[in-house]
Parts: sequence; structure tokens; C-alpha cells
Amino acid sequence: MRSKLVLAVLLLLAALPAFSQVAPAAKVSGIPLAVGGGLMDFSMDYGPGRRIMGISTWADYKVFHGLGIEAEASDLFFARPSSVKRYAQRSIKGGLIYHTPVYRGFHPYVKGLMGVTQAEFKIANPFYTVDDFTTYAVGAGVEYKAWRNVFVRVDYEYQYLTNYLSANSLNPNGVTVGATYYLRAPRFRHN
Repeated sequence: MRSKLVLAVLLLLAALPAFSQVAPAAKVSGIPLAVGGGLMDFSMDYGPGRRIMGISTWADYKVFHGLGIEAEASDLFFARPSSVKRYAQRSIKGGLIYHTPVYRGFHPYVKGLMGVTQAEFKIANPFYTVDDFTTYAVGAGVEYKAWRNVFVRVDYEYQYLTNYLSANSLNPNGVTVGATYYLRAPRFRHN
């Protein structure tokens, strides 16, 4: 899992210079990068009423006109139900994110991501307790300007883990609440 994470980060960093331009369109200071982190509360989709909590971190790089690239890492590992022993879900995903301009302090967005999830579980076979799954995710959220370049973020994400323990899929989904810091403040729309 770590080698896949390192490879994904290196590929993302190698692709960033491809979006540069020769002459600036306008004088704007700062790098179009945002970083953040938050607390997750997800439905495990592993039996009725089962929820799990964890942490998430993300980085967004704005390419142009609200369109950007997002990289996200998460770890769902605590506050799991007592009926589910030894379950955890770690993932790394990357993809596209689209932000609308900030309006009255609100900064809505939608995103589509793809990556790898490593799930740890307990089943009848004691030698099969961890596996990796291709993951697709869609989400939407809103950020609200709290102070200067700091925005409070509320995010909903729906995931699709392929071939989970058979030909079935698993669809964890939930909410992340956190904060995002912009190295260059988003533009405001004044209407």
C-alpha cells in the first residue's frame, strides 16, 4: 500500500509542471494550492447501522477557472461498532475537483476521484485479513470562509470499492468536517 501511495504522489507531482504557462495572465501572488484535513464519519456499508470514524487530509491544486486536481488520503479506524472486530479502511485517491467562485463567503465544489483502498477485516479465514481494492468516489461540499485564507469545509463522499471479498462491491459513504488553508485566496464574486 505504501509503494502505491508513493507512486501516486510522485505521478501527481510530475504532472504539475504540465499545467504551467509561459507568461502570466494577471499578477496574482501565491501558489494556487490548498491543503486541509478533517474528521470523517462514514457508513461502512458492512451491515445495517454500522458507522466508523477516521481522519482525512487533502491537497487541491487549481489548474484554471475553478477546475483543479485533488489528492486525498484517509484512514477510517476508530469508533467502529463493537460487533465488528478489526475493521479499518485506508485509502489514497486522486482526481478532478471543480470549485465555483466564492459567493458571500461560501465556496461550493464537486469532485470525482479514483484510487486504492486497503481494508482490514476479520472473516473465517485467519490468513486473509487485508486486501486492496480499486476505489471510485464522487462527492460534493462547501467551504465557508472563517478567517483570511482559512475555510471550514463540509464534504459528502460516496465510494465504490470494486470486488469486495467476492464479485460484490462495497459503498461506504459519509461526511468529512475540517478546514482548508489556501496559499492563494480564492476569488470572490460580488453579486
